Amino acid sequence: MRMFLRPLPRSVTRPVSILILAGWVAVLAVLINRSYVQASASLATDLARYGSGAQWRGVYYRGEKIGFTVSQIVQKYDGFELEEDGRLQMAMLGATTAATIHTTARVDANFTLRAFEFSLDPGTGPVVVRGQVNDRHLTLSVRTPSGTRTEDRDLPEPPALSLNLSRRLANGGLVSGARYEWTVFDPATLRNAPVIVRVGKREFVPGVTTPIPAFHVEMEFAGLRTTSWVTDTGEVLREESPMGLITTRETAERAQAMAVSRGVQSDLLRAAAVVPLASRRIDEPRDVRRLRLQLSDADLSGFDGVDLNGVGQTFTGSTVEIRDPQSFTAGRADPEAAKYLAAEAFIESDAPEIVAEAQVAVRGITDTRDRAERLTRYVNAILDKKPTVSLPSAREVLRTRVGDCNEHTALYVAMARALGIPSRIAVGMVSIHGAVYYHAWPEVYLDEGSNRGLWLPVDPTLNEFPADGTHLRFTRGGLEKQAMILPLIGKLKMRVLDLELAPNSTPILVGKPPADLGPLAIPIPRRESCCLCKSQPAPRSVR
Repeated sequence: MRMFLRPLPRSVTRPVSILILAGWVAVLAVLINRSYVQASASLATDLARYGSGAQWRGVYYRGEKIGFTVSQIVQKYDGFELEEDGRLQMAMLGATTAATIHTTARVDANFTLRAFEFSLDPGTGPVVVRGQVNDRHLTLSVRTPSGTRTEDRDLPEPPALSLNLSRRLANGGLVSGARYEWTVFDPATLRNAPVIVRVGKREFVPGVTTPIPAFHVEMEFAGLRTTSWVTDTGEVLREESPMGLITTRETAERAQAMAVSRGVQSDLLRAAAVVPLASRRIDEPRDVRRLRLQLSDADLSGFDGVDLNGVGQTFTGSTVEIRDPQSFTAGRADPEAAKYLAAEAFIESDAPEIVAEAQVAVRGITDTRDRAERLTRYVNAILDKKPTVSLPSAREVLRTRVGDCNEHTALYVAMARALGIPSRIAVGMVSIHGAVYYHAWPEVYLDEGSNRGLWLPVDPTLNEFPADGTHLRFTRGGLEKQAMILPLIGKLKMRVLDLELAPNSTPILVGKPPADLGPLAIPIPRRESCCLCKSQPAPRSVR
């Protein structure tokens, strides 16, 4: 079955994207230092169903192997079943973790999607997303070790998986100059999104033994562009994704061989961080009262102006000004605040255990602002600060009590909503030790009565209430919005146009930005800080 083309294996690139989001790239060290011998029994059992016709691929980051995938298609009943499994193994700040990925798509004889299953297991138990499709109606279930949540959706058009796109292109779609636009359902973000495919010229690509002619195929999905080299029969020889991620056809033995050098760690740190051009460095973000930045070399046109502006932030062209949230005062009440009280697929604010934990966190406190602050301190205190490769479900975070900024934020938002306090997820960047890193944090709504209130950014990961004045927001929402940040990685540049610090602060004058952001740029975090953030004492409450 080598004729089936997979131009963009979303079961690999999306979980890898989520992996990068989960660690926010800044502290992600893709470093394999544990062999698969430790898990050989379960691994052999999982992969035993793949026959001789299966396609194996090695997954690399900047030339260093971080895992593998294997896929096959099997005829069943009146259609086909497409399967793909992947293994990624990495160490983040010295904590080694392995992620297991599985995707199954069941299609009819015309390759119309009928059902699918997607799972991601970071080692603490899998998050499994299942879907049943009937034309445009989709029945979803999300199962974690903490329980199962179901919902029904009516979509604008019938959904497809990336595994489904292969048949369309293999059946006459490989024509130089051809362009296709389809809609793909991404089970990792639970959303439909358009995908654009362009077929280019034939080129010779190194094969296992000799160079092979293949079409140059480009795909754009959710702002990410991937390049594939595809043979006449539909076999993908090589794929290159943003940020240096590559998959390439290999033998089963070679695909499963794992060996990654330590050089990957410094590469990721250097690629992920942005060092702003500035006459003075931000050494203490809590001292920042006003920050004006000029952003360049990255396309921000896809971001919503409502998300870019407001809550202390103003965008004008390529310039953004951020005000310290400590200066925020109440204004006219937000009539849409109540919609941020509802439970969502991964923000299970109506789960009994979330409700109970939230009540424990604020026991004896009635004032809304005081509750929001106590919740910030509580979430920071109960979670171990470890990078986590996961789909951040609030129930799972509460069960495992481990995570990075995504996990802190998901749990905070769910618990705040459980208490009747509107809360939402903000996604962007934050300044740490003079460099700027990708980050996530909550915004909580404080109703002060008399038709007045305010949205306040808080940061349970950094134990900040409110968050400091270097939190630069690009978007708001769950994984489908957070993925919009990925195209900025490695491209975005910043220049500090104006920096106002608190009185009596003592900034350190600096020359040109440091050339290397090695591991020493970020200390191993203590209990009160996140994997990507500096260690610091808990700040005093600011009213």
